[in-house]
Amino acid sequence: MKQIGNMKLYTFDEMLDKHIGEVGTPERDKFEMDVDTAVHAYNIGEAIKKARLEQNLTQEELGVRVGVKKAQISRIEKGGSLTIPTMSRIFKALGIVTASLDLGKLGKVALW
Repeated sequence: MKQIGNMKLYTFDEMLDKHIGEVGTPERDKFEMDVDTAVHAYNIGEAIKKARLEQNLTQEELGVRVGVKKAQISRIEKGGSLTIPTMSRIFKALGIVTASLDLGKLGKVALW
């Protein structure tokens, strides 16, 4: 915290420590994991959106190809929850024929 006149200025990390918990606490660990999960979901959604737009497809057209409603495609593109089977169907519908999951030291696993 830094005092400037009668104002107190806090860094982002100080605010996280105060409101979420300090680094290493269960609350902070859960928060950090939730943020990472949300960022990964957003990035996958953006990749799907980019591939869809490159093919000049609407969300509704992609939904028909996949067998889901337009609303679900919209949620997925915004970073909503996505199962591996649905992700597989979406990428196959977009013509992406192979994908793998990098498990670090365990190696890579082919998803489809």
